[in-house]
Amino acid sequence: MALDYKIIGDRIKSKRIEKKYSQKDIANELEVSTVFVSRMENGTAKVNLNRLVQISKYLDVPLTYFLTGSITESKDYLTKDFDEVLKKCTPEQQRLILNIAKLLIKSK
Repeated sequence: MALDYKIIGDRIKSKRIEKKYSQKDIANELEVSTVFVSRMENGTAKVNLNRLVQISKYLDVPLTYFLTGSITESKDYLTKDFDEVLKKCTPEQQRLILNIAKLLIKSK
C-alpha cells in the first residue's frame, strides 16, 4: 500500500487550521522552512514517520489520524466501516449482527 502524501498533507493542514496555527508556527516547531510546510501540506514533499510523530505531538492528534483519517479514540470511528459492511448483508444477516451486538452489550 502506497502512502498518499496529498491526503496526509490535507489532514495536517486541516488540523493546523483547526488549532489556529500558522504554517510558520509549525515550521518553527519542526525547525524547517515555511516552504517545506507548504509543500508538505500540498503533498509535494514526502513526510517521513519521524516527522509525522513530531507533527502529531505538536497538533495533539494521534499519529494514526494522518495515515488513516480516523481518530480511534472517538466513539464513532468505525461507523463508516459498519455502514459499508451492513450494506452488503442480507436483512437476515443484519438481524443476526444486531442480535450479536445486543448480546455483547448485555454481557458487559
